[in-house]
Amino acid sequence: MSQPLVVLVFSGKRKSGKDYVTDLLQKRFGEINCSIMRLSAPLKSQYAKDHNLDYEKLLDASDYKEKYRKDMIRWGEEQRLQDPGYFCRLTTSGEDSKKPVWIISDARRKPDIEYFKMNHSQVTRTIRVEAEDSIRIKRGFVFTEGVDDAESECGLDENINWDYIIDNNGDEEQLNKSLKPIIEYVENQLKS
Repeated sequence: MSQPLVVLVFSGKRKSGKDYVTDLLQKRFGEINCSIMRLSAPLKSQYAKDHNLDYEKLLDASDYKEKYRKDMIRWGEEQRLQDPGYFCRLTTSGEDSKKPVWIISDARRKPDIEYFKMNHSQVTRTIRVEAEDSIRIKRGFVFTEGVDDAESECGLDENINWDYIIDNNGDEEQLNKSLKPIIEYVENQLKS
């Protein structure tokens, strides 16, 4: 297993803007230094194979993905019950794990955070991306029973002491202010 200099573990509700924020950070640090790793990628890959679905369409924010989301969540939970770190290990076992900065863009459960804190304790920082419901709705959020009230959306809502909280309500100045301490931390780690 590679040892990164920094592991940033992101969480947030659907349509809070996690991908937007993590893309901004990757641009800042450069793709040569920084990799965005999605815990959902190996889940979606295997789910697509098992169910003869289009993997690429399951990766984007499409109606196609939404059509299969509930069953994908159920299937993923079955895998996690057998091995809580399964998707974390798969996600961090590829070429991208050789880069010094890992951005885990989609932690959804406590075992996800525990995995990185246990395996990379000195360099892991947890980050919650928050956006008001009205903003999420403008971004296309529609409450879906069995999805938005499931552990995959609510498992990290309480009892987590986040290292950073990002305010992503569409105000670029506020967003930049929220990102500044994270950027400073990563840049200091890269210099050392």
